[in-house]
Amino acid sequence: MTDLATLDTYGTLSEPATLTIQRLLPGPVERIWAYLTDSDLRRQWLAAGDMDLTLGAPVELVWRNAELTDPPGARPDGFGEEHRMECRITELDPPHRLAITWGSTGGVTFTLERQGSEVLLTVIHRRVADRATLLNVSAGWHAHLDILAARAAGETPEPHVITGLVVRP
Repeated sequence: MTDLATLDTYGTLSEPATLTIQRLLPGPVERIWAYLTDSDLRRQWLAAGDMDLTLGAPVELVWRNAELTDPPGARPDGFGEEHRMECRITELDPPHRLAITWGSTGGVTFTLERQGSEVLLTVIHRRVADRATLLNVSAGWHAHLDILAARAAGETPEPHVITGLVVRP
């Protein structure tokens, strides 16, 4: 499996309402970029949805958490078989930086940096209003990033499970 690139297993509060999580993944950068932007690859760890790589373009994310692993994992409490969210691309610098709006929060930024043969993925989720939401967002990102790390390493991911939390993107 890959290493977490931060000392804090759950992420770092880089500002009062901003969660930063880093993962070191097998490269190259272009392959990890494809996992962020290609619907078929993104569906394998997060959510499907076409993405026109144009600043300001809409992106619909479609979660089907039970389909992320085999055997299927459990859906988070409060989620149906499918969950949809409309986003918009707010920053774009392929293949190094992608930022999108994210529900009622301040958005999510993905940054990719080459580190030798590996890629440092930094996920920054901004304006997460309260502690309960922050814990849910952190748990959700870690569950999804664990799957991404396994897929990027060519391993079979563990079943997707988030227990005791209602994780809403």
